[in-house]
Amino acid sequence: MKEVYEFLKKCGVYYLATVDGDQPRVRPFGTAHIFENKLYIQTGKSKDVFKQIMANPNVEISGFTDGVWIRLSGKLIHDDRREARKSMLDAYPNLRGMYNEDDGNTAVLYFENATATFCSFTAAPRTFRI
Repeated sequence: MKEVYEFLKKCGVYYLATVDGDQPRVRPFGTAHIFENKLYIQTGKSKDVFKQIMANPNVEISGFTDGVWIRLSGKLIHDDRREARKSMLDAYPNLRGMYNEDDGNTAVLYFENATATFCSFTAAPRTFRI
C-alpha cells in the first residue's frame, strides 16, 4: 500500500473514474492519505462524484509519472468518523480553505479489496492487492 500511496503523491494529480447511471465519469483528484493502515481519498458530500460513489462504490484510479502509470481498482468505503476527516485535512492543510472536519460536507473514503497494477512500456506489469 505504501508504494501505491507514494506513487499517487508523486503524480500530484491522478484521475478517478466513477459511473453515473450508464455513463463513465472521470475527474482529477489530488488527495492520497494513509490512516489506520488504509488508503484514503477526500471529496465533498455535495459533489456529484460523492453521490456516484455512494450509488456504486466500484471505482478506478489512473495516474502517470516518469513513464509509469498505475491502475488502482477497488471499492471505496465512506468513513464518516471525525478523526478520519481530521487526519486527512491535517495532511492537506491547503484544503482547510474549503473543508473542515465538522462542516458536514467533508467526505473521506478508503479503498477496500483493491488491486493496483503498475505498468510501463519498458517493464512487465506488476499487480498486487492492497
